Amino acid sequence: MSSTQSDAYARLGIPYAEFIVFIASLMMLNALAIDIMLPALPDIGNDLGVSDVNDRQLILSAYLISFGFTQLLYGPLADRFGRKPVLLVGLVIYCLAGIGAASAPSFELLLLARFVQGMGAAAPRVLAFAIVRDCFEGRQMARVMSLTMMVFILVPVIAPSIGQLMILAGHWRWIFGLLTIGSAIVAGWTALHIPETLHPEDRTRISFSSIMTNYRITLTTRQTVGYMIAVALMFGGMFGFLNSVQQIMVDVYDMGAAFPLVFAGIALSIAVASMLNSRFVVKLGMRVIAHYAMATMAVIYVIHALIANLGLDSIWTFAPLMAAAMCCFGLMMANLNSLAMVPIGHIAGSAAAIIGFVGTTGGTIPGYFIGQAFDGTIIPFTTGFAILSIAALVVVVITEHGHMFRAGDMPHT
Repeated sequence: MSSTQSDAYARLGIPYAEFIVFIASLMMLNALAIDIMLPALPDIGNDLGVSDVNDRQLILSAYLISFGFTQLLYGPLADRFGRKPVLLVGLVIYCLAGIGAASAPSFELLLLARFVQGMGAAAPRVLAFAIVRDCFEGRQMARVMSLTMMVFILVPVIAPSIGQLMILAGHWRWIFGLLTIGSAIVAGWTALHIPETLHPEDRTRISFSSIMTNYRITLTTRQTVGYMIAVALMFGGMFGFLNSVQQIMVDVYDMGAAFPLVFAGIALSIAVASMLNSRFVVKLGMRVIAHYAMATMAVIYVIHALIANLGLDSIWTFAPLMAAAMCCFGLMMANLNSLAMVPIGHIAGSAAAIIGFVGTTGGTIPGYFIGQAFDGTIIPFTTGFAILSIAALVVVVITEHGHMFRAGDMPHT
């Protein structure tokens, strides 16, 4: 066992492998709540009388909106009361909302349940990053996040297929039943086997001034702000993809029941990239890998947008280019989040809350408009993602004072 693994074991009292799987499970609840229902959107719309096909995307947007802003609450609570109790509260909310969604008699009540479910899901997202930051720093933190992402990204690979099978075997409401069961299992795991990772001396008082102080530190730290904005822009493109992918695959490319398989192939590239990042980030550094991945992704999406606008796209261009772009996404996201967290580890809970809020909310807004702009072609999606990729790269260049692709991971001075 390496010294890093020993440190994690000493802090958590659980094996290193279980630590990775636990953190992945926390993040998985969010991924599962989004991806498993993509094939079910038409059935949900038809069953609940949704006439506008683009309105079905609100099932994702309602979740993501509350998921974004509620993170601001969990961060300070986790810094005051500890990671474990706050995490359990969020998991219970997630579980109860799943029951509500499974039994919702109308589209409006389903959206309300999804909104509440997003509020619950915000806790595992914030606490996953805070717990990792409690136990690791720098490149080791990026390595752990990459291993975690490699595990939890398998969910988007198989989730649409699971959703499709549930629809074929039963009903779309079964999907929310599965989410309820999954959150209950993770809650039991947390309650019975996961100890607290926040040291007593690191607990902070909850007051308006202390919260504002932590948020001020986060929002005035150059490296944190720059990489946080880059994360939001990248998520904007990803959410635009998730909002549009079912319509693109089925309506544009007529993939039908093969949609989950094509989606799985694209998503699998993120898992492969995350595995590669976990192997090389300690040697090469977060900055080098993230910067090259961002630059490559921007080039890919510019090419993809040109192909779409020239009317030359097909499933045979879409799938390979998306797989290549998602590979870059897998190489960069753990590193971008880790680079944002590096300077502010002493307020990890509040910092993770702000980063999560800006990343999710800042990504949901452009992602929503990209999805709503769907016009029967992939032009809105590819053009939107190209613009967001270029913007993210420009933000990082400004953050780094133009000093790109350098080996160090600490703030540039």
